[in-house]
Amino acid sequence: MAGVTLFITEHRAWAGPLIGLIIFAESLAIIGLFFPATPIMFAIGGMLGAGTLEPVPVLICGLLGAVAGDALSYAIGRHIGPSIYYRAPFNRHRGMFAKARLFFQRYGFAAIFFGRFMGPFRTTVPLVSGVAFMEARTFQAANILSALLWVPASFAPGYLAVRGVGAAALMSQSDLIAIGGVIALLSIMMTVAGSIFIARRRSNRRQK
Repeated sequence: MAGVTLFITEHRAWAGPLIGLIIFAESLAIIGLFFPATPIMFAIGGMLGAGTLEPVPVLICGLLGAVAGDALSYAIGRHIGPSIYYRAPFNRHRGMFAKARLFFQRYGFAAIFFGRFMGPFRTTVPLVSGVAFMEARTFQAANILSALLWVPASFAPGYLAVRGVGAAALMSQSDLIAIGGVIALLSIMMTVAGSIFIARRRSNRRQK
C-alpha cells in the first residue's frame, strides 16, 4: 500500500487514471477479493484532505473505474452463463457465489446497490446478475447510483481524518459547508434508497 500511494503522490498528473484503474480492479469479480483497495482508498482520501491531489479528476476517474468494473463483471457473466461457476478460477469459490446468488435472488436491484458496500458481494453480485440475465438497464441504474455513493464514501474516512487533525482551525467556512453538504447529501440518498427498498419488500410480502 505504501508503494502504491507513494507512486500516486510522485505522479500526481496521472493520479486520476491510476486511482480509476485501482478501483476498476477492486470491482472486478474475484480479483477484487485479493486486491487491497480499501486501505489504498483510505490513504487517497487522506491525500485529498491534505490537498496533495486534485479532487475532481480523482472522483471522476474513481466513478468511471467503479462503474466499468461492475459492468465488465456483469458482461462476463451474461456472455458465459451458468457454466462460469464451473470454470477456473470461479470454481474455487462456489460457496461464495452460492451466497451471492441467494442474495441476488432475494433482493434483485437492491442487491446490486447495497452489495457494493458489502465486501465480497461487491465483486460477486454483478457477475451473478449477468448470469441471471438481469435487464441491462436495471443493472446499470443500480451500478451507477451505488458508485456515486460508494466512491466518495470510501474516500471520506481518510479525508475527514486528515482534515480533522490539526486542520480544523484552518478550514474556511466554505470548506465546512461543503463537507457538511456532502455528508448530508449522502445521508439523504441512502435514506431514500433504503425507504424504497423497504417499501418494495413490504409490497412483495403483501402480494404473496
